[in-house]
Amino acid sequence: MPLNAEVSFTWVGHGTWKVRSAKGKEILIDPWVMNNPAAPEMLKTVDRCDLMLITHGHFDHIHDALEIARRTKCTIVTNHEIGVWLGSKGIDGESIVAGNQGGTIETLGIKVTLVHAEHSCGITEDGHLIYGGEACGLVIEFENGFTIYFAGDTDVFGDMALIAELSKFDVAFLPIGDFYTMGPERAAKAVQLLGVKTVVPMHFATFPILTGRPSQLQELVGPGVRVLDVKPGDTV
Repeated sequence: MPLNAEVSFTWVGHGTWKVRSAKGKEILIDPWVMNNPAAPEMLKTVDRCDLMLITHGHFDHIHDALEIARRTKCTIVTNHEIGVWLGSKGIDGESIVAGNQGGTIETLGIKVTLVHAEHSCGITEDGHLIYGGEACGLVIEFENGFTIYFAGDTDVFGDMALIAELSKFDVAFLPIGDFYTMGPERAAKAVQLLGVKTVVPMHFATFPILTGRPSQLQELVGPGVRVLDVKPGDTV
């Protein structure tokens, strides 16, 4: 059953998603595509992207951003520091919309609010780490009003309840892999703070160290919350 009949989400794998908006816009969130070991071959070619959203600068969320942006000429929404870095790599500044936490950006009929995340953010370049600002989560409101919380990479934090109070979203996309983000037990607390009834897990199983699984989260949150068990290539 789709989350919303007018919006579809296809899991590329790890933290990367392809989204078809209510008005047919093609959106790519955290573009680790061609080099993503979890991605099905059929999803490794991106011929069209209208909007790219980047939560933070780690390679497993930004690795293919430059190549895809150059090919598709998409609009990019991210934080200020990553926006500056993209510009330094020759990406057209008019296509970059770089905000910061608390700000809402409206582009192509879609509203994106950058919100807090508990995570680091460094861009790897030529063997060095470049400061990438602060990692963000995203609250995305589509053209039909359907709204999601896309946590990006994060630990649980108390102000998830404040984000939920201010944003009124329908679904939460949460990392559950553990080690680099929260695992199922901490994600269960996040579900409680967010007050959502539908959760889409991500950032798990790509590597052996990412041990969290949707079934573990489902057991912890109980039958009152629907935890989707998706696999790379699945569309919801």
